[in-house]
Parts: sequence; structure tokens; C-alpha cells
Amino acid sequence: METQLDWSAYDSYGAGDAYAALPAEGGAYGKAAAVCIGNRQCQRSEKGVMCPSFRVTQDTAHSTQHRAATLKAALNGEYGPKPFLGPELQAAMDLCVSCKGCKRECPNGVDMALLRVEALAQRWSQSGRVPLRERLLANLPRLAPWLGRLGWLLRLRERLPLLARLLERGLGISAQRSLPQGAKRSFLSHAPQQAVGTEDGREVVLLVDTFSNHFEPATAQAALDVLLAAGYRVHIARPASGQRPLCCGRTYLSNGLVEQARAEAKRVVEALEPYAERGLPIIGLEPSCLLMLRDEYYALGFGEQTAKIAKSALLLEEFLAKEHDGKRLNLPLQPLPGVQALVHGHCHQKAFGAMKAMRKVLGLVPGLQTELIESSCCGMAGSFGLESEHYDVSMQMGELALLPKLREADLQTLVIANGTSCRHQIRDGAQREGLHLARVLQAALGKPAPADETSESDSVEVKEAPAEV
Repeated sequence: METQLDWSAYDSYGAGDAYAALPAEGGAYGKAAAVCIGNRQCQRSEKGVMCPSFRVTQDTAHSTQHRAATLKAALNGEYGPKPFLGPELQAAMDLCVSCKGCKRECPNGVDMALLRVEALAQRWSQSGRVPLRERLLANLPRLAPWLGRLGWLLRLRERLPLLARLLERGLGISAQRSLPQGAKRSFLSHAPQQAVGTEDGREVVLLVDTFSNHFEPATAQAALDVLLAAGYRVHIARPASGQRPLCCGRTYLSNGLVEQARAEAKRVVEALEPYAERGLPIIGLEPSCLLMLRDEYYALGFGEQTAKIAKSALLLEEFLAKEHDGKRLNLPLQPLPGVQALVHGHCHQKAFGAMKAMRKVLGLVPGLQTELIESSCCGMAGSFGLESEHYDVSMQMGELALLPKLREADLQTLVIANGTSCRHQIRDGAQREGLHLARVLQAALGKPAPADETSESDSVEVKEAPAEV
């Protein structure tokens, strides 16, 4: 079996272990599946992330343990010569939301999100085609500029239920789900080309992801405002001259298009490696994007280059928390007396232990009172919640804890969520506007984003905040 991802990190797994039960085929990929030894920690409903689908259905068939067992059976030939096309493996992987909870919370660290990507890539390889919906969702970074220009068409879909149902029938995008609205102008289209900020300030790099660039440019602007206010000299990461904006490759990888994901990652690595060589912090805003540099880029085969970049790659909250701990942070935050905030953590923030940094940085805002919502996956999970067959499960995941908690909250309470898809789910499920941490810090600096720089949804976010903010 020729795998599309690099599984060499698992080459030595199970050597001499009589209980490893390694599959007959798949090589290191099979060994990665055999990391699961049936502990069944994923079949629980206590605190933590894992496993969102099991929490909803309470069916062991929708747990990490069952997915791993089914994958091992497939690699043992139990489902025929083309097991990745068979219904068994497809059903097992169907409700996996790639939350990465298992990689952190499973005692053996099963990485089901990555195992699922390989299974999907093998499915497309064996079938010889990738469905239209998956191709469209994967190519969102290329389509994003057009979504900003065609906002009127997307809004028409929202007003005409019949049109939404026709699109659901043709593309498999749920008619009950709103679609992301592109901004009229992307952040990078007017962002500084050269480094900006204090001449002798510490140099940092701001990596603006596809979503912050094309859908919520006010978030990228807020991050830049915060870094400049703290006295840093900011480089905005860009590709080689004339190329389209950088994309981490997450949408391609999530849809099993590994080669396309690798091509995007290569552009990012080439753009960031010179900064990493100099030891400059590389700061990202979207957890699923930035943390890909510390995780999946290894599986995409960038090895030593990834190691260099991973050491420098930090979420905004991680960077600010480290600077604060090192007594280097000089951020003139103004008090927000009496302002309450509910905080929802993105699954990848939780899986990589970044929520401690989130709490610490929010604690730097005088007067801001925060409460962390104890929840699993919000249910949106990238494009999972957009897919018509997954809409109901997506909403059920949100209803376990997140959405009821938000509905109970006073309308003046801020909702803070760093994940783009989390904010989408919050908007659809609780009719509230979520804010990225950067927007809250920007408000505490007394620098609200100009209305003409934002999309419609960004403007609403500002209006939803308390008057003091």
C-alpha cells in the first residue's frame, strides 16, 4: 500500500510488542492505527473534547476506538481488495470531526484526525474521483476572493429557501445552514508590504490565514493593532511576488486532497523559513491553521523545515502570554469595568494546551470578567456542519453545552471564540456574534475597527459588544 502522508514517525511502533496487533498491510500507517489498544477512553461523556460524535450518539460505532478497529480490519483484508471504497470504513469515519481530542486525551495518543485524512485520500485514489462538494470546500482559499464579490448572491440564498434547497440537492450543502460571507476587501489587499511598527522593537511575523484575510479582515487588523500597540516591529507574511496569499492547506487536507495540501504547505514553508532561521516568532490567529505548522506539516513531509518553523509558530494568545511571563509585554490595555465574557475554546486550542494562555491574556484586561465554557466540539468543525447529512449531528454537538450556555447569557455578555467555524456555529445556533481574542484586546486599547474595513458580520460584532467596549 502506497500512503499519501508520511507515517515514518510510527516506523518503530510495536517492535517486539506481542500485544500491538499490527495490521498485515499499511506499513507505518497500519502501526499508527494500532496505537489504539482498545482503552475506550473515547467512550465517555465527562470533561474534555473526546469524542464529540460518541457524546452525541452514545454509540460505540462513533468512537475513536471503533474507527481504529475498523481501519485495522480494513488493512487486514477483511473488507476486500478495495476496503477504502467499502461501506464499513466510510461509516466508521463518517462522524469524525477531526477535533484532535484523541491525540491529547487518549492514553496512547491516537491521531484519528490524521488517520481519517489518509483513509479519505485512499478512497479518492481507489475511486478515481473526488466529489464536487469536497472539491469546492477544499478550494475555498482559491474561491474566497470571489465570495466577497458575490455576497449578494449568497444573501439571496439566505432569503429564498427554495434556492437553498436546490443547492442542497445539487451540492449537499445544508439549506438550514448559513454560508460564510466574504468581506468586500481582504486584509492583505491593503496591509503594509514592509515591516511596520517601532524601529527598534522586537521583530515578529504575523501569519494571516485565509479566513482572517477574506472573511474577517477586522480580526487580522485587530491583531496588527495589538502588536503595534505593544511596540513590536511586525512583518506580515507574504508569498513570493505575484502569488496569491498564503494558505496553510487545512481545507485541502481535511477533504483528503493531500497533494494540494502539500503544495500549499510548501509555499508557507518557503515564506516562513527565513523568519524561522532568524528566530522570529511566527504569530497566527486561526487555531486550525497555525497549529497545522506544529503538527500536520510533519506528515506532509517537510521534516527539518517543519521543526524550525514549529519552534517559532505561536497563536497570538500564546505569544502574548510568553511575553508577559518574560516581563517583555508592554500593552496599554484600558479597563473594561463590569464587562462579562464567555469563552469557548477551539478543539485544536484545547488539544494543544493553548487555553491556559487564552485565560492568562484575557486576565490582563482590567475589569474583564471571563468564564470558560466547559464544552467539547462546537459541532461546526470546519466544513462538517455545512454538509447536509451532518447538519443535525453538528447542531446536537453544539446543544450538549455550548449553545444552551450562550442562550442563558445576557445579551451584553461578550462571546469570545478564536475559531472561525466556532463563531459560525455560534451565529447559527445561538444568534450571537463571537469575537476573536484580538478584537477584545483591540477594544481594550480603544481602537475599534473602522466600519468600512469590515464585512457585514464584522460590523455586527462591534455593535453587539457592550457600550464600554
